[in-house]
Amino acid sequence: MLNIIAVTMGDAAGISPEIILKAFLNHEMKDVPAVVIGCHQTLLKAQQYHELISLDLKVIEDPQDAKFKAGRINIIDIPLENPDELKFGEVQAQCGNAAYQCIKKMVQLSVEGKITSLATAPLNKESLHAAGHIYPGHTELLAELTNTEDYSMLLYSPNLKVIHVSTHISLRTFLDTLNKKRVERVINIANDFLQMAGYEKPNIAVAGVNPHAGENGLFGIEEIEILDPVIKKCQAEGIKVDGPIAPDTVFLRAFNGEFDLVVAMYHDQGHIPLKLIGFYDGINISAGLPFIRTSVDHGTAFDIAWKGVAKEESLVKAILLASELSTKQMELT
Repeated sequence: MLNIIAVTMGDAAGISPEIILKAFLNHEMKDVPAVVIGCHQTLLKAQQYHELISLDLKVIEDPQDAKFKAGRINIIDIPLENPDELKFGEVQAQCGNAAYQCIKKMVQLSVEGKITSLATAPLNKESLHAAGHIYPGHTELLAELTNTEDYSMLLYSPNLKVIHVSTHISLRTFLDTLNKKRVERVINIANDFLQMAGYEKPNIAVAGVNPHAGENGLFGIEEIEILDPVIKKCQAEGIKVDGPIAPDTVFLRAFNGEFDLVVAMYHDQGHIPLKLIGFYDGINISAGLPFIRTSVDHGTAFDIAWKGVAKEESLVKAILLASELSTKQMELT
């Protein structure tokens, strides 16, 4: 089976059409077998709008029909309901629905064995919700469509990798729902992912919940009651994991090479250090799914949508990483 990567269009009103077209013009993409799942008419409009005339956009019915060569984009067409009414940089239900349908089509193709991995251009949560698809984001949507119960958001950059115990919930909800089972599962997901990515014996750090990782219960008891027992259990099972480590130092230690990955407790604890040092090369990965899923680590950028100034580098990196990781995964199976 060919290692074919799907690139889903995301929200048509944002920068997604522009960065997809620019990505396929990038010289790093010349040998990557990637197909786009998105609205052909919208991509044609973006091509004309941004004067990217050297691209050849071809609609195909099946990924196996794709012909891969420089300057060609193979498109599985998921049309907008009213593409002529597309409004740049605005929340629209038709864009949210099309983004959903693109993801649904990708999952179908994956189940059929025609796609090995996925790189997603950004969608807009408001547009998604306006279309009646109530999900916090790509990760939760993909988890439901693939019947995946154990998954986690993982941010990947050359010098720092972070996986999250919780993401799109409030801090209050996080503290109320933090439990041993979830932390243990995330450590295992992290270990499995790193091994698949080529780390023979991954070295994982677990960030504490509280300042100074609780300071022996002085600033909180989550480390004592939840994290310590889980870490010891995972160590006994052969996983190289250390912690809980003070959150204000663990990311620097990982950045300096002491750890391969940090288990962050909540969304901003992991996102802030990663975006500080790797905003332009950080890739979002949904770890635990039945296929590799990568994404740009930025949003739809409605403020600059369809203005010709969006940068495609993050999407290119996401596609290349999806190809690299799915190749390694295929070699292991």
